Amino acid sequence: MRSLFILVALFYSVSVCSQGLITRTNEFLINTKTGMPDSGPLPRISWIHPKMEFTNSAQNKIEIKASIDSPTLLKEITLVVSSSLDGRVISKKSFAVKPEQQQYSIALTVNLPDGGNSLSLEAVTESGILVAEKRQIVTGKNASDAMVSLDRKDYILLFATNKYDHWDDLVNPIDDAHAIARELKEKYGFIVDIVENPTVEKMLEKIREYNERKFGPQDQLMVFFAGHGHYDESFGEGFVVGKNSLSNDVSRTTYLSHNRLRGVINNIPCNHILLTMDVCFGGTLDPVLARSRGAKPDEISSDKLLVRKWSHRTRKYLTSGGKEYVSDGTIGKHSPFAGKLIESLRARGGDDGILTLSEIQSNLEKLSQLPRFGSFGDDEALSDFVFVTR
Repeated sequence: MRSLFILVALFYSVSVCSQGLITRTNEFLINTKTGMPDSGPLPRISWIHPKMEFTNSAQNKIEIKASIDSPTLLKEITLVVSSSLDGRVISKKSFAVKPEQQQYSIALTVNLPDGGNSLSLEAVTESGILVAEKRQIVTGKNASDAMVSLDRKDYILLFATNKYDHWDDLVNPIDDAHAIARELKEKYGFIVDIVENPTVEKMLEKIREYNERKFGPQDQLMVFFAGHGHYDESFGEGFVVGKNSLSNDVSRTTYLSHNRLRGVINNIPCNHILLTMDVCFGGTLDPVLARSRGAKPDEISSDKLLVRKWSHRTRKYLTSGGKEYVSDGTIGKHSPFAGKLIESLRARGGDDGILTLSEIQSNLEKLSQLPRFGSFGDDEALSDFVFVTR
């Protein structure tokens, strides 16, 4: 019988921000009779889904996506599913590797029993090196809120207005909205809903749809407005301008007030909401600013960081300016605010793949018109809205 020993290599990736320490374990096996082969660089196994090392799902049917990239020829690829409790092998699936193949992509769905499951994706090279990357998933009735949920979803609802019936037209909001939506969909897996040139009635109808939806405990919703904003000194309140808002409406009944907007957004049954406004006077969403007169721990794993942030109700806002007019930008380019936001999204959160509001804030502070950040409604102190790469 061949004697084998296991070498366990721990690769540490430390975030320079506040996300903490990420630890990933790779295992590779060496035949002791032939010694350590001159294998060169090892194959790289990248889990696409599930991305996190420890997750849970109320569903037993789990989507698996991964890729293997090897500097040397591959010989075998196997997915082993075993019990996290006693190590018992539940199932094993081998994938056909063609001669001379060095890259491989995997996409399949597996049915897991209730409880803790270990998924080990193993790649063997022609020289006999076995490299494995594991994921732990708790499924079914044993799924716990103390872990990142595989079932969680991220949504973005965007309102963008270029054309107005009674206000000057703008050039960039719709392009900005599509660019932001594209980054969020492709890099972070957001489900996108864009409403172009909406009337005030259409805005409220769409928000009502979201008030009537069901959301999971760790689901997130981002609501984005791009277009004209207005501040009424007499009322001491800011407004979103709809396509049909009247310029001479002194009662402001054809506008969407920030007061009402805060209320209807806060009432959406999603635990984690970020309201983002690239409009003039968007900062007056904060009632403290609106009342002013006139024309800023120990390191933990990524999994624990996300669970901690998603354990608290989130109602955050991010606006392109305070109580002031903000730039629409030039034709063919994004607004300054949208440009910096897109730049932040493209950074993908750095090494840990997690982008937080504080990281976005740090980038946006470079703008000449300083954006405003804050909370509204039922926001809890330790909450946050995070963007997790897919």
